[in-house]
Amino acid sequence: MQTSAVIPVLVIRDVAQARPIAEALVAGGLKVLEVTMRTPAALDVIREMKQVPGAIVGAGTVVSTDQFEQVMDAGAEFIVSPGLSEKLGERIVQSGVPYLPGVATAGDIMRGLDMGLTHFKFFPAETSGGLPALKALAAPFYQCKFCPTGGITEATAPDWLAFDPVLCVGGSWVATGTPAEMEAKARSATAMRG
Repeated sequence: MQTSAVIPVLVIRDVAQARPIAEALVAGGLKVLEVTMRTPAALDVIREMKQVPGAIVGAGTVVSTDQFEQVMDAGAEFIVSPGLSEKLGERIVQSGVPYLPGVATAGDIMRGLDMGLTHFKFFPAETSGGLPALKALAAPFYQCKFCPTGGITEATAPDWLAFDPVLCVGGSWVATGTPAEMEAKARSATAMRG
C-alpha cells in the first residue's frame, strides 16, 4: 500500500493485452497491479504480468478459498477481496500473503481487527458515503489504514490521498487508452502522493 499512491484495478479480458498494459503502468511508476478475477482470462493475465520486470502483481475480487488457491498457483503476490468473510480471511491470514479485504462498516473493520488485520480496502468507496463516511469510520479505528476503491477518479483521488489514514487509492482510470496514454496517466498518478 505504500509502494504506489494509486493501485490500478484491472479488468482484462484478452491475455494479449496483459503485458503491454503492465509495461506501460510500470514505466509510468505504478508497479503494484491488481488483476481482478472478473474474467476467464484473469489467471493467465496474472501469469503474463508477472513476467514484466518491476511489476508487483496481485489478485483482486477474490471471493472464495478456491479462488485464493488458484491465484496463488498463478503467482499472485497479494490478495484483495471486495468484502471480509471469516473463512476466506482466516485462510489468507494463515498463509502470510499480504491481504487487503474490503470493508464498508464498523462491524467489517472489527471483524478484520479480530483477525489481526489493520489495513483495509474501503469499498465501494463513493457509494458507501465517500470521504465523509471514511473519515467517520477512521476516527474510532485510529490504528487502521485504508485504500479506498470504487468510484475513485483522477479528479477525486487527491482528496482521498490527502486524508492521513489513506495510504493509496484503487482506480481503473489509469488503465484506459493506448499504452502511451496509460503510461502518461500512471506518471500523473504517481505524482499525486507528492
